[in-house]
Amino acid sequence: MMDLLAELVAKEEIRQLALLYSRGVDRKDIALLRSLYTIDAIDNHGPYYNGPVEGYIAFLEASLPHMHIGSHCVCNHLVHVDGDEAEGEVYAIAWHLIPDGKGGLQHDIQSVRYVDRYRRADGQWRFARRDVTFDLKLLQPAADHGAKPDPTRDVSYAMLRSALFARH
Repeated sequence: MMDLLAELVAKEEIRQLALLYSRGVDRKDIALLRSLYTIDAIDNHGPYYNGPVEGYIAFLEASLPHMHIGSHCVCNHLVHVDGDEAEGEVYAIAWHLIPDGKGGLQHDIQSVRYVDRYRRADGQWRFARRDVTFDLKLLQPAADHGAKPDPTRDVSYAMLRSALFARH
């Protein structure tokens, strides 16, 4: 049985992993996203992708350039730790501004649950498996929001000095 302090530290590191995933998608930081998974990880994003993580990363590399803006907000995150393995469920709200296929834009709003298996590898917690459930999906027309922002020029890179916030 883990001592309480070790368990709390592991849970916080795992919760940060989920937050880094959101940051990686929203800032379109493929190198960061790749670093969050074990080498043999599986990602099941339902109708979008299901298979080895390298294929999921390739899917993101192809899709993220089309997303004008993304915002993934982590809500509830329950984690159970058992040594160097853990499991958890993350509730999130995902909002994307995406092309509508007709020259305009649309809001893609989703209530998402990530059902995760985590594994500590080389001292770092990583996703070993992610299964995503889409509890709600809304597509709504969007007004013009101006030029598509460049995620590599985000203010966080200029203002936040910690390695935690660096682009990978």
